[in-house]
Amino acid sequence: MRKGTDALLAIGSIAVVTIVPTVLVLLPSGKDDKDPGHLPDPAAAQLNAPIPTEALPTPTVSAPTVNGNQAPTNPFPTMNAPSGNGGSTPKTNKPATGSKYAAADDGSSVTGVKWVDKAKTELDITVKSTGLGKSVKVRLLVPKGWKPTAQRTWPTVYAYHGGNDGYVSWTRSTDIEQVAAKYDTLVAMPEGGSNGSYTDWYNGGKGGTPRWETFHTVEVRQLLERNFRAGPDRAAFGISSGAQGAMSYAARHPGLYKYTASFSGVLSMLSPGIPALLLYTNTRYGTNATDIWGDPVLNRSNWAAHDPTTLVQRLKGTKVFVSSGNGKAGPYDNPDSAPWDIRYLSEGQVERASKDFVARAKELGVPVKSDFYGNGSHSWKYWQDEMHKVFPDIMATLGARKF
Repeated sequence: MRKGTDALLAIGSIAVVTIVPTVLVLLPSGKDDKDPGHLPDPAAAQLNAPIPTEALPTPTVSAPTVNGNQAPTNPFPTMNAPSGNGGSTPKTNKPATGSKYAAADDGSSVTGVKWVDKAKTELDITVKSTGLGKSVKVRLLVPKGWKPTAQRTWPTVYAYHGGNDGYVSWTRSTDIEQVAAKYDTLVAMPEGGSNGSYTDWYNGGKGGTPRWETFHTVEVRQLLERNFRAGPDRAAFGISSGAQGAMSYAARHPGLYKYTASFSGVLSMLSPGIPALLLYTNTRYGTNATDIWGDPVLNRSNWAAHDPTTLVQRLKGTKVFVSSGNGKAGPYDNPDSAPWDIRYLSEGQVERASKDFVARAKELGVPVKSDFYGNGSHSWKYWQDEMHKVFPDIMATLGARKF
């Protein structure tokens, strides 16, 4: 049943890309909110409101002016204290009532901590999130010598998962524990929702829950820095929609991360056909798709305000890495798979959007390293390879020593 559904999704998605008029992506951005039934588009306000922080400088911001065994993922769903051997001591709020853990600024709190392994290198943290209106988990990898009562902090990597998946995906589908264990670093893997799309949802202009961007960039960050010795030297990477999220977060909050990497992410949300494809895919996953960013025509400025390609100039000063396959059968793929396999069809569109992002970055003089490695599908084994390629560079950038 699952294979049949994926096949229909793939065929339908590509059909939408082929036949939907490109008027969806040809309108000028920033002048689109004509629907009197909607409240004013919050995009500009979101961009100009700095995230609550005790370690980051407040950025000067302006609104955009342009545009193996594979676990299922949604193929289409964003100050420098010393690090490594001695970071700054983060600010701590008073613990929530009845809790020994300091709360985030918005009242989000840690309600549970459980070791996942006997070696005590991996723990699951339960967060009661104000932005989400529910409790979800964050998986945290800790290095040798880590203690929650230490006088120092650790550089921190945030790893985001894809759609139709969860916070356990990186440890389930890759060897990230073994890779991270070689370095003096924390790795945080927060829940991103089965179709959260790494944004504070538009909801017809009213906002409200879920606020995934707030959860990741404010709540999780503050809780880890106030209770688990995460430091101000940060990096973020992700796969699929999580890759789009990592890049969007870095662009929307300059200085939040020193390094950001995308493995098979849709990095150009406004390329021809991509808005229709995103809407179609999110609808197939049971979401009222316009709740996420709004309508791509009527609320185009909100789409642009979350689009990595539109915001790429804001990534100057952040190290950026982008990779994807081309959607053809590669070394990790079953040669007998049908050509309409969702992993092939989706990766072809991902490559196109990622190349549009890289081209725009080059045009604006923003340094980006890319690895368009040719044959390969939208699959975990390729993403694990890419994670292996960039992890040492991330650690060097964050100043994390190798054991």
